[in-house]
Amino acid sequence: MIKYLMAALLLTTNVLAQPLDRITAVVNDEVILESELMEMQQTVRQQLRQRDAAIPPSEVLNKQVLERLIMQRLQLQRAEQVGVRVGDDALNAALKQIANNNNMNLRQFRDVLEDDGYNFSNFRNTIREEMIITRLRKSQVEDRVVVSEREVDNFLTTQTIQEGGEVEYQLQHILVSMPEAASPEQVQEAEQQLQKVQALLDEGGEFSEVAAGYSDGQNALEGGELGWRKHGELPSLFAEVVPDLEVGEVSQALRSGSGFHLVRVKDKKSQELHLVKQTLASHILIRANELTSAEQAEERLQQLRQRIAKGENFAELARAHSDDTGSAIDGGSLGWTSPGVMVPEFEEKMNALAIGEMSDVFESRFGWHLIKVYDRREQNMADEFKRNKAREQIRQRKIDEELESWLRAMRDEAYVEYRES
Repeated sequence: MIKYLMAALLLTTNVLAQPLDRITAVVNDEVILESELMEMQQTVRQQLRQRDAAIPPSEVLNKQVLERLIMQRLQLQRAEQVGVRVGDDALNAALKQIANNNNMNLRQFRDVLEDDGYNFSNFRNTIREEMIITRLRKSQVEDRVVVSEREVDNFLTTQTIQEGGEVEYQLQHILVSMPEAASPEQVQEAEQQLQKVQALLDEGGEFSEVAAGYSDGQNALEGGELGWRKHGELPSLFAEVVPDLEVGEVSQALRSGSGFHLVRVKDKKSQELHLVKQTLASHILIRANELTSAEQAEERLQQLRQRIAKGENFAELARAHSDDTGSAIDGGSLGWTSPGVMVPEFEEKMNALAIGEMSDVFESRFGWHLIKVYDRREQNMADEFKRNKAREQIRQRKIDEELESWLRAMRDEAYVEYRES
């Protein structure tokens, strides 16, 4: 059974299609149908069962799932407005990568899906929508986040990454939302909902179950899970209170422009910082674009690899052909790179190479790559590495905060009408 992207797979089934469909909600000038809501509910129930998590009552699950569908629809509408699209070449490349992750080619992957009763066309559309939303968030939020050197300096002064290690927190979160410019009545309504949530927790309710039933946060149906966060990655609102919480403890209510927050420390761990293994490598990048399809980009890089294998100079070909202009000028050299600097799919390929070895052609989120490793060394954690770690943590914290604000504004500005079932 395919283990990758089960959520997308579940959405491709037709077992819930009904001859007479009803409108569940109107989102600006589009509608969400009852069949869509039922399909998403089936997906969420399956995900909760896989995690051995409690399934909320039907009316609670219905509310949470409908809100998730509304937010998906709003983001797809915004993507259409600003011209964010995913072409067939990029989509096919992503599907090929999914198939590769399951040790199949794309035709085998499609055959297995259809043999298991899944509609491949619907699956393609689901993946396309996920990619569109990812690109939209990147262009509208992530790419606009800037971390200044002064912010890094301040971080290192106040949040020192110590040689002995740094603490990471596994967090859960409940949000009781309210509009940014909430009226006194809306604040009072949110406070009453908060008191209800706190009472459930005080009575011994499982945090994950209460979150799934009552949180307005993005991760409500995942039990409010925020995952592991270093202190510097915490939203500013949480950063002051989380270090003082014991494992299992829930914070007092924290108020922000989004509403009231409760955060729980599920676990803590100290990450020891040892010697850093650095790699000296070069690469050639070929990107797909309006004139070059993904298949053409891959073939072009395969030809360059063959030329290098026959004795041509890697650096000279990188200067002449690589689309990574920053490294191309240096013959494709990436310098000494530390763990976590490169994207995971690139770093995994690089780490698997021996000194002097050249990789096969492979794809990352940036395009098609060819890597050659020249040397490795172990290095004590340098000031530059500390700054990179600090910069990553600050950037992630700012992205989380900006994304929450961006989604809230999108929701507040939208016309949403609920229809009775």
